[in-house]
This record gives sequence, structure tokens and C-alpha cells, in this order.
Amino acid sequence: MTHQTVGHPARPGLPDDPLADVTEPDPSCPVEITLAALRGRWTTLVVRELLRGDRGYTDLRRALPALSDKVLSERLAQLAQAGVVERRRLPGWPPRTCYTLTPRGRGLAPVLQALWDWGAAGE
Repeated sequence: MTHQTVGHPARPGLPDDPLADVTEPDPSCPVEITLAALRGRWTTLVVRELLRGDRGYTDLRRALPALSDKVLSERLAQLAQAGVVERRRLPGWPPRTCYTLTPRGRGLAPVLQALWDWGAAGE
């Protein structure tokens, strides 16, 4: 029996974890958790903008002009619930809100890069 260290799967592309052998989708599966956090159109673009730095709501609207207010609000709420984004109210009038990626959210940078690379290789 060979000993596997964490992060080095026994089978390339497959984690050395009992969850890797489930026979149906399981919401506790790390892949399902990641896909749930990134679900929905525009989500990856909102994360991309926040990877460039903290943004206010208006900044995000300007960066993604075709994105509706409703969908932007939904995506930001979804990302906050997933622990990807932190929402902070700024002092002053009118009230302003700043969105920041959490450390967990910043951890999506290589995930998005891998998705980009995989998609670009299929062209």
C-alpha cells in the first residue's frame, strides 16, 4: 500500500478521497461546492472584477454594463453566502457599499485560470 500525501492524488485527476467515489451528486462534494459558488451567468465575471481589486456596486455596474442591477445584486448575494465576497458599508452619505474577495474568494483565481486554459485548449 502506498502512502499518499494530501494534494497528491493516487489517480491523476481524481482526488484520494472517499467523496471521489460517490455514485450521485452530493452537495458536500468539494467540486459541487465550487460549482455552486460559481453558478449562474455573470458570476465568473463578477469574481474577475473583484480579483482586480475591491469594488463598489457602481464600479461593478460600470465594468459590466450589460449586467442588470437585479442579476448583479443576486450574484453578489450568492457570492457572499458562499463565503467568496465580503460586503462592507462605507461611512458617509449617500450610503456606499464595498465588495471585497475573502481569502476563500481569492482562492478562486487559479480555478478560473484553469477553466480559461481548458476552454482555450478546446478551440
